[in-house]
Amino acid sequence: MRKAVLHLKKSDPVMRAIIERVGTCRMEYGEPTFHSLAEAIVYQQLNGKAAVTIFNRFTSLAGNPLTPEGILRLNEAELRLVGLSKQKSSYLFDMAGRAVRGELVFSPLSGMSDEEVIEHLTQVKGVGVWTAHMFLMFTLRRPNVLPTGDFGIRMAIYKHYLEKRAARKPPVNGGRGQKRQASQKIQLPSVEQMERIARKWEPYRSIACWYLWQSLDVKTPVG
Repeated sequence: MRKAVLHLKKSDPVMRAIIERVGTCRMEYGEPTFHSLAEAIVYQQLNGKAAVTIFNRFTSLAGNPLTPEGILRLNEAELRLVGLSKQKSSYLFDMAGRAVRGELVFSPLSGMSDEEVIEHLTQVKGVGVWTAHMFLMFTLRRPNVLPTGDFGIRMAIYKHYLEKRAARKPPVNGGRGQKRQASQKIQLPSVEQMERIARKWEPYRSIACWYLWQSLDVKTPVG
């Protein structure tokens, strides 16, 4: 981790300012298991406290750690009682069924490329590229993932790399368009912009992204 942080500080002065404000990198990792992916599905589109409450209720019913068999012995009504929507229940049942049939396996993942892992995981209903990116970063510990679909990363890149540049653009119609421009929504970066900015972080884009997430919670100088 020290090598990654030194590289980021040396290669990108904006990232160096973020790192100095945020402090030591404390990425927390899980294990690349069925339980971890099921947890990721439960946590989708929920805030932290609600997600923890629902997940704890779910594991008290299905078992901890979660297993395909533990999920498949439940029914949709039982999952609704712990706070899981009909849609998420269908995702969990689909995932458990694929695991039982041998279509979804976790032991070979560590030997797969990032692209192969994404392809393997996204066969499951409800597991999109964003969830696969999180799995790569926080369970398989891949150091060079750039989750281009993550709102927090897009917002942080805008804040630290694009906001001042956008503010320097001349107002439309002289001064008359200035008020209208100020009220317009910010334009989050495109995938191409994100990849271009992130080239300086390689091969440690995952660690850079962790710092970007943290930067949204601290007062970090932008530049």
